[in-house]
Amino acid sequence: MKILLTSVTATAPMVWGTTYVVTTELLPPGHPLFAALLRALPAGLIAIAFSRTLPRGIWWWKAAALGILNIGVFLPLLFVSAERLPGGVAATLGAAQPLLVAALAVVVLHRRPSVWTLAWGAVGVAGVGLVVIGPDAGFDPVGIAAGLAGTGAMALGVTLTKRWGRPVGVGPTAYAGWQLAAGGLFLIPVTWVLEGAPPAVDGHAVLGYLWLGLPGGLIAYILWFRGVTALPVTSVTVLGLLSPMVAALLGAVLLDQTLGPVQLAGFALALAAIVAGQLSPRSFTLQPVLERIHR
Repeated sequence: MKILLTSVTATAPMVWGTTYVVTTELLPPGHPLFAALLRALPAGLIAIAFSRTLPRGIWWWKAAALGILNIGVFLPLLFVSAERLPGGVAATLGAAQPLLVAALAVVVLHRRPSVWTLAWGAVGVAGVGLVVIGPDAGFDPVGIAAGLAGTGAMALGVTLTKRWGRPVGVGPTAYAGWQLAAGGLFLIPVTWVLEGAPPAVDGHAVLGYLWLGLPGGLIAYILWFRGVTALPVTSVTVLGLLSPMVAALLGAVLLDQTLGPVQLAGFALALAAIVAGQLSPRSFTLQPVLERIHR
């Protein structure tokens, strides 16, 4: 059952890996926040309408907080990073999320720090870096700050999602809908201030927005948040390494981008990190080490 749930959850970051090629090939340029808004708000409203479930009591502010962190803050900062940095650098910053979640799990979830999780998280970052960072990579300070801040926002959001869980009787569709709608509502004024009026939309853009909003928004986030609440949070977040890997593969297949020996070695490292991230050997916790130090 865990293997099946993990496999289903993994489809979410794999679908998110198509975002780059869809954005560059189908969407009008210069309006990334509008794309983020269309990805979040319609999907959230559809999920809420389908589930016919609204938050109650304390869950109004919890859903708003999670939606702002996981969607409303993360997506704009992601696009700022993507615009100011080469895609490989931005993707590598995002690949640091498992390390941040592992650290936050100690503080927020009171989990024991794990050498296994931290080590394989570092391997995953290195693997993604080998796959996507080329020799012409740039390091714009604003882009790096935005990428790290966005990664940190979603890492905190995912960790709080695990801590709070889902309310009794609320399914994954409603739960994802709350967060998508909250994040989308947050993005309305941000998009208006930073981008102004929406762009002209042609047939290709309609297809792109539909892909981002339905498979990439509605379906992917339902599967993702279901996995976060049901599986170990560090195991789920390491699946996010699949996103830049899929993006690199699509670039090779559709955009004639090459994958050399270094990139293939990076794929092997990232895949090893993903598989190892689903394991939790108890012998690799840092607690015995810390206890010996205190003695």
